[in-house]
Amino acid sequence: MVIQTGFNWLIEQQLLLSILFCGFIFLERFGLKILGARFVYKLAWLLPAALVIANLPNAIKPLQNSNFSHYLITPNQPFTHEMGISWALMYVLITAGLLIASFITHTRFVKSLQLTELTELTELTELTHFNHTLTTSAKTYISQHVATPMVVGILNSKLVLPSNYNTQFDRATLALILEHENVHIKRKDNLTNAFMLLPTILLWFNPLAWFCYASMRRLQELTCDERVLANKTTHQHILYSKALVNCAATTPAGLMAYSHYGDKKTMLQRLTNIKHSGSSSRFAKSGLLLIAASMLSGLAIAKQPQAEITKEDHISPTIRIEPVYPAQAAKQGISGSVVLKYDIAANGRTKNISVIQSKPSDVFDKSAKEALAKWEYKMSNSGFENVLVQLDFAINSEVANTDLIERIKVSH
Repeated sequence: MVIQTGFNWLIEQQLLLSILFCGFIFLERFGLKILGARFVYKLAWLLPAALVIANLPNAIKPLQNSNFSHYLITPNQPFTHEMGISWALMYVLITAGLLIASFITHTRFVKSLQLTELTELTELTELTHFNHTLTTSAKTYISQHVATPMVVGILNSKLVLPSNYNTQFDRATLALILEHENVHIKRKDNLTNAFMLLPTILLWFNPLAWFCYASMRRLQELTCDERVLANKTTHQHILYSKALVNCAATTPAGLMAYSHYGDKKTMLQRLTNIKHSGSSSRFAKSGLLLIAASMLSGLAIAKQPQAEITKEDHISPTIRIEPVYPAQAAKQGISGSVVLKYDIAANGRTKNISVIQSKPSDVFDKSAKEALAKWEYKMSNSGFENVLVQLDFAINSEVANTDLIERIKVSH
C-alpha cells in the first residue's frame, strides 16, 4: 500500500511539474539573451520549491467526516483499484531498472577509460603559471580513449586528459580548456548532475522531465563558459570558441552525470551565448522574479484548506479494494448488505473495523472486513473515528439497495 500511495502522489504532481518543466525549457531556449545563462540556471531551484509549497503538511486539504458512505458490490464488478497496484509495481520495476542501468553505465565507462595517473606535471605546471586561476586538488590522469579533457567521478573528481594533450592543443588554448574543467571541479558539477539525474529517472514516464534535464545540462556548460571568460580578452574569447568547436562531442551522456561539450546544436548555442555574454537585462530579471514570487504565493494560498467548502465534502477513499463476492452466495443468488464501523488513522489507513449490522447475518461479513482493511484515505492531522460505511452485495446492479440503518453524519 505504501508503494501505491507514493505512486498516486507522484501522479498527482504531474500537472504542476509539467507546467514548471515547460516554463524552464522555454526560458532555456528563448530567454538566454535577455536573462543570461547563470540567472536561468539558478531558476531551476523554483522546481523543488514549488513542489514543496504545493505539499506543505498544513496545506493538505483535510478529510472531513461527513455523510454515511454507501457502495454496491456485484459478482462481476471489475477490480480497477487492484489494477492500480499493478501499475505502481510496474513503475517501481522500471525505475529500479533505470537506476541499475545508470550505475552500470557509470562503472563501465570509467573502466573503459583505462586511466593512467599523470606524474609528469611539467606542462601543467607551466600552464598554472600561465594562468594563475588554474588550481585544482583533483588528481590528473591521461587516457587514450578520450578526445578532450573531462572530469569523471561523482564524489572524488578526476581530471582526465587525452594522451596527446600536449600536441593536440597549444598552451593558451589548453589553459582555457583546463580552466573550464576546473570550474566543474570546484562547483562539484558531477555531483549536481547526479542529483538532477535521480529525479529525472523517478519521472521517467514524463518526457518533459528528460527535456528539462537536458536543458539544465546545457545551462551548466553555458554558465561554466561565462565564468571562464569573465575578464578575458577578445583574443582569448576567440581561442576558447575555437577550442569548443575542436572539442565536439563524443562522450555519451544518456544516463551519466559527467559534463560534456555537447552536440553540434549545443555547441552553436554555447558560441551564441559567448557572443551575447553580458547583455542580459536587469529589468527582465526583476520582472521574471516578481512573476515567480507571485506564482509561488498563489500556489501556497490555493493549497490552504477552505472550511466552508470542505464541510460538505464526502469522505472518499483514495484506494478502495472491492470485496470478493462469496462464491456460495453468488451461486445461490443471495444478496445482502453489511454495515461497518471503523476508524481512519492520520496516515489514511483503516483500523478498528467491526460489523455493526448485516443481512443476511455472517454471509458477507468476512469479505467486507478483509476488503475494508485494505482501504486508504488521504492523510489528515488526527484521523477520524466511528466512520460508517454500508456495502451492498447484489447479484446485479439493478437490485435495490437495502438501508440497514439511517444515514447520518458521523461526528469527529
